[in-house]
Amino acid sequence: MFRRSAGGAVIVSVGLALTGCGAPQPAAAPECVVETNLAPETGILSGVNLDWEHETLAEYTANLGRRPAVVVSFSPFPMSDTDNRNVEAAVEQVRGNGGTLLLTLEPHEGLGEVTKERAGELAMRLDGYNKAGVPVIVRFAHEMNGSWYQWGQKPADYVAAFKVVADAVHQFAPGSDMMWAPNYGGGYPFSGGQYQAAAGTADAVALDTDGDGKVSAADDPYQPYYPGDDAVDWVGMSLYHWGNTYPWGANVLPEEGKFLQQLTGTYNGAGGNDLGVPDFYTEYGEARSKPVAIPETAALSIRSRDGADPLSIKQAWWRQLFDPAIPRDFPELKMINWFEWDKLEVEVKADVDWTVAQDTSVRDAYIADLPTWFVGADEPKACTPRAS
Repeated sequence: MFRRSAGGAVIVSVGLALTGCGAPQPAAAPECVVETNLAPETGILSGVNLDWEHETLAEYTANLGRRPAVVVSFSPFPMSDTDNRNVEAAVEQVRGNGGTLLLTLEPHEGLGEVTKERAGELAMRLDGYNKAGVPVIVRFAHEMNGSWYQWGQKPADYVAAFKVVADAVHQFAPGSDMMWAPNYGGGYPFSGGQYQAAAGTADAVALDTDGDGKVSAADDPYQPYYPGDDAVDWVGMSLYHWGNTYPWGANVLPEEGKFLQQLTGTYNGAGGNDLGVPDFYTEYGEARSKPVAIPETAALSIRSRDGADPLSIKQAWWRQLFDPAIPRDFPELKMINWFEWDKLEVEVKADVDWTVAQDTSVRDAYIADLPTWFVGADEPKACTPRAS
């Protein structure tokens, strides 16, 4: 939490009171500006998925030597009192450090719990954050095309819930945006997950986009889940380097050009032939004039396993993100957020170090490679929250 010391003001007030003069009031800070266009005209917003339990935003900023333009926070939805306090703490850190909060809402209790009343309460809170100077992008129920979350592979219920939240946010929190963000479609329909659409259900029928009676890699991994242009402000995609071959988890360098190939549906490499995956960038960014985000990305490195060293793996991946052709050839790509976590990943049964700012050699190399068009946040200026 960022608190402003009042020590100086107290001393001045006491001194003036002793002389019998009235203490002058400090000039009020200008009202906070409520941003309504969160995508930059040029450049790409550099962001971070911060592990809030182990590092504050100020610590990360000092460690990296720059202010991230976007900071990702996760919260269950509906939110409990504890969840609300956690989000408010994240908002205060962003307010003190600068940038935009990307709030990822996870409806673990099911999409049926996403009601108009709860969405309205959320939107009013967001409006308060916006008027305190913190823009918010809501990423609702991310990776909904996967089979690993409670809200996964339920296209009709998902679209309906997304629209409920979007309607409230657009009506009551004009300083906030809505982001639709599936997982990269390679490997779809991600068979075997706990929440895979069961054959014969209405969900499976809706996901059978080619009409052959089954959900398979031949079906569109994105279109059934799209809530519509009116509901969506940003389109995004989780896109990681997990390794090059199934079952993943090996410390290997990413193939050259892999990032842009997967973003555009042109990947055909060691991880499989994904040429049937749609061109996400063109279909959902360019064709719809939506800013495109990579809300989560990183490259797998497992300390307990042999193979390529962490710096080589991570640098090979971030250099693909920093390809100088990107701002010229992909002008709708407006945000990339690194996943700055060291955590157990059940998919590979190991602790994965996704970070770039913790190890000195990795951090120094990352900073040295940062391009000028990968923009951070400006230093925040004191402002007075607007009335809600």
